[in-house]
Amino acid sequence: MLTIEMDNFDLGQICRSGQCFRMDQIGDDRYRVIAGDKYLELTQERGIVNFFCPEEDFIFFWIRYFDLDCDYSEYINMINPRDKYLTAAGEMGSGIRILQQDLWEMIISFLISQQNNITRIKKCIENISREFGVRKTSSTGAEYYAFPTAEALALATEEQLRECNLGYRAKYVLDTARKVCFGDISLNSLHDMTYKAARKELLGLYGVGEKVADCICLFGLHQLDAFPVDTHIRQALDAHYKRGFPNRRYKGCRGVMQQYIFYYELMK
Repeated sequence: MLTIEMDNFDLGQICRSGQCFRMDQIGDDRYRVIAGDKYLELTQERGIVNFFCPEEDFIFFWIRYFDLDCDYSEYINMINPRDKYLTAAGEMGSGIRILQQDLWEMIISFLISQQNNITRIKKCIENISREFGVRKTSSTGAEYYAFPTAEALALATEEQLRECNLGYRAKYVLDTARKVCFGDISLNSLHDMTYKAARKELLGLYGVGEKVADCICLFGLHQLDAFPVDTHIRQALDAHYKRGFPNRRYKGCRGVMQQYIFYYELMK
């Protein structure tokens, strides 16, 4: 176990922020995260967070995953104090971090997320992980399933994916998995692209629209200028930013502000 003290870090807020579908609350102050083939349990009491994992995993994986090297108070302090709405949103969601998640997992997760609620999305991802992922045991003895590789999903049939409750999204997942395996799209190349270039490339994938592309850019590529617009965000923009969101002021961190707004609309 490793114990660290942090500001602007709240496991409950991160869990409810809609950016991660394999994070669950399993106790009053205890959470579980499965990311790729990694497993982690955490507890938090105020600013004290306990990580139940090998030190090597913490240093080489979880620090980056939770963006622990970034001081999020800088983002909070950037909010225009005259913007009462965003100020309130930043205060409510001040413990949110933009997780640096695996690109492949985010592409598939947000393809599945379309016209879906969070409970069903999580169930679909659990289903494909059990069916096509590798069964593993964590250092704490917990059994779990790693997220399936592109190769594993490319070998599936559309019917098998539909049996995992993916519905019409099965054809999107299968097509994308095969494109990755056949080299039609390079995940490594996406990491080297600018936000606009990566977004354009992602929009070429079957089933990927603007919101999904922006979600993948924000949560899978850590492109903090991505600003996904769903129903919650659209309602907030229509109500509070009739002249448009002040993009110039928040250039380079629009995605952080988006998460504050999304969480505020979700929780208020």
